[in-house]
Amino acid sequence: MHKHNAVNERIKREYFTYLKEARRQSEASVDAVAAALARFEGYTRCRDFKTFHHQQAVAFKQWLADRPNEATGKRLSKATLHGTLSHLKRFFQWLAGRPGYKSRFSYSEADYFNVSEKDTRIATARRSRPVPTVEQVRHVIAHMPAETEIERRNRALVAFILLTGARDSAVASAKLKHIDMVSGCFYQDAREVKTKYSKTFTTAFFPVGEDIRQIVADWMAYLRREKLWGHDDPLFPKTLTTIGTAKQFEHVQLSREHWANATPIRHIFRQAFEAAGLPYYNPHSLRHTLAQVGERICQTPEQFKAWSQNLGHEGVLTTLFAYGTVSEGRQREIITGFGMASDDQGG
Repeated sequence: MHKHNAVNERIKREYFTYLKEARRQSEASVDAVAAALARFEGYTRCRDFKTFHHQQAVAFKQWLADRPNEATGKRLSKATLHGTLSHLKRFFQWLAGRPGYKSRFSYSEADYFNVSEKDTRIATARRSRPVPTVEQVRHVIAHMPAETEIERRNRALVAFILLTGARDSAVASAKLKHIDMVSGCFYQDAREVKTKYSKTFTTAFFPVGEDIRQIVADWMAYLRREKLWGHDDPLFPKTLTTIGTAKQFEHVQLSREHWANATPIRHIFRQAFEAAGLPYYNPHSLRHTLAQVGERICQTPEQFKAWSQNLGHEGVLTTLFAYGTVSEGRQREIITGFGMASDDQGG
């Protein structure tokens, strides 16, 4: 284990501040940069960044390619290599313009962190991800128990994400006042709701079934009328952990606090899908589900624009490129349909 380099630590803090304040990057993005720099310093034994040379980048790149993934024991993926080296390239390009560094190495030396064009294509290739259908999600919700208040919360949680397509971080931080069941919308106020890029927008409930909407309405009524919670209380509160009569931790009721993060939401999804006999789909996958529904039912550009905005996207291209991949089965169905139509015309 190598001791840290105080000079490196100071310049890294300056760079992290630049990323957050000037480049407006999230904490998660900055953490990824910090992890890349930690890998590099582990390799160089925390040598001063002023000693950087392009041969160092080449040697590190080869060393990293042979490193095993700690979880799987296999070599690091092309995507991990590409991401790590891209972070380092941008850091040393920035560093090359800083006082005390620009006389030590040139801006172009950071280019030696580039991976080959072939590996870049592999790392950045879009791959089809399995996405649940609306029917599958409804099946999961129908099989979720609703006897205890924790079970009712969990069922309403899955129903709410299907109804709104909201990101799990936004759901974890939502308050009762952000939901208007009369007009059917979720006001994602970035001052209190953890939205992507801290963007404020309103999501209208998607047309996924009146029964799904009713599950959410019943849950809100329970919180307001039976538990007497107010506007600033969490929509989906964390579980209160208590010590039971057997001197063991028990989860029997709800706390009046928000979850600290979205991890419990993903755990609820995993349990619910597995209990329903389906493979696990994470909460974010339901955004892809809704995007594909929009592609099928929207008849005009205006309708699809509204659908895209409802997902929080400023442009429809984001919805199409990031969420709108046609599944392989649907792709074959469409192409086969063209052939059948051609045969009909020829006949």
